[in-house]
Amino acid sequence: MRLRNLIILTVIVPLFLVLVVFSLVAINSLEDNVRSKLQTEVQIITHAIGTSLGYAMARDSPESLEESLHSAFSFHRIYGAYVFDIEGQEIYGLGLGEALFTPDEIREVVATGEPTGDNRQHDGWSYYSALMPLTTPDGEVRGVLQVNRLNTGIENYTGFLTLVAGLAFLIGSAGIVLGIWWGFRRHIERPINHLLEVMARVEGGAREQRAAPTGPEEYRRLAVALNGMLDAMAEKDADIESRRLNEIALEKRLRKSRKLAELGVLAAGVAHEIGAPLTVINGQAQRLARRETIGEDERARLGRIRGEVTRIVEIVRQLMELGRRHNVEKEWVALDELIQGARDLVEEELEQHGTHLDTELPEPPPRLLVNGQQLTQVLTNLLRNAAQSEGTRRVRLRAETRGEHLHLRLEDDGSGISDADKSQVFDPFFTTKPVGQGSGLGLSMVHRIVNDHGGTIGVFDSELGGAEFAITLPLEDSLEEDETATTIEPATRGRQS
Repeated sequence: MRLRNLIILTVIVPLFLVLVVFSLVAINSLEDNVRSKLQTEVQIITHAIGTSLGYAMARDSPESLEESLHSAFSFHRIYGAYVFDIEGQEIYGLGLGEALFTPDEIREVVATGEPTGDNRQHDGWSYYSALMPLTTPDGEVRGVLQVNRLNTGIENYTGFLTLVAGLAFLIGSAGIVLGIWWGFRRHIERPINHLLEVMARVEGGAREQRAAPTGPEEYRRLAVALNGMLDAMAEKDADIESRRLNEIALEKRLRKSRKLAELGVLAAGVAHEIGAPLTVINGQAQRLARRETIGEDERARLGRIRGEVTRIVEIVRQLMELGRRHNVEKEWVALDELIQGARDLVEEELEQHGTHLDTELPEPPPRLLVNGQQLTQVLTNLLRNAAQSEGTRRVRLRAETRGEHLHLRLEDDGSGISDADKSQVFDPFFTTKPVGQGSGLGLSMVHRIVNDHGGTIGVFDSELGGAEFAITLPLEDSLEEDETATTIEPATRGRQS
């Protein structure tokens, strides 16, 4: 059952019943009181007239008898007055209602000598009639006086009062019911329905929905409590989602760390096994190149052999460096010095490809607690990759500080990196360069160095049209010894401003 109907049945209906009973009792009591008052007035009038009529009958004076009866009609609503002898026969009378009593009833009054009265009906009229014995001054009963008064005034009065009370009760009841219905709908149902709508939307997945704290104080408090509960749930959901993402990221880092560790073990074994043969190959090629009996073509080929041996040795060294955990020796270095050092190392290559480098640094340039040589290697690798990208004519390096971190963004206007390759650019041996032009370990080394410094690195689309590498580094040493590498996945990062 709805709350509105329950209130009407348990509160309003019993209240109306009590009011009805109280009204009926009050009207009946008023009617009895008015009737009693009228009867008392009739008896008083009868007594007053009866005294003068007793003297008139003692003198046997018809004139005095008529005059006394006529005086009865000077009172309000006296419609009949009659005098009877002791046998019940009418002597003289005026007005209505002469046959209200039988001769036997009149003789009974004579016999008892006591006045009486009663409500009687005659010819469709309702009377209150009083009988009083008429006595002479010496106490002899000579007749009976009957005075009649219509009850029409009383009935009309009480009937009209009952009608007015009934109409007032009906109008008041309708007004009360309408007021309760309107007030309940406005101040109870509407806030409850609003809260139910909010809950339904939240249940449907719109977790951002909140209730407006309006209406009566109780509903405002309920809305605030509901919003607090939803906010707490949202915080819990966000915390769970954050933990889930952290677990996914941790799992990825663990897989990458395991992969790099295995790669380091493999590289160490490979270096041990092929180190000696490579040394022999390099030495023999060097000796052959010193002979004067060979031609320039053969000497060039031997030089290429030595170059490829050196390249193999460098790849093995990079693999061993990539799979090994490093204790980074840090010092305070100015950012502009790091960028200038990297720029000097790649300046010739930038000029060779016709690439222009723009730098945007905060003033004054921030200082970082880092390994300067390794950070220079990071910037050098990234600048070299940007310069070697097809169609690159402009490279932009921007830096800004946000709180306790430095944000570096290196962008180019080259061909960029496809979405399919973005998730693999930091994997060992992954490269988009032609065979023989890249080992695929440069960006893996960049990733390892950045994470050794407690930072993050991710690859995105650049506003210039090419690729963007975004690096975040702590300004101070915040790396814990048990941290592992972290990479920002392209799918989970928005465009930096």
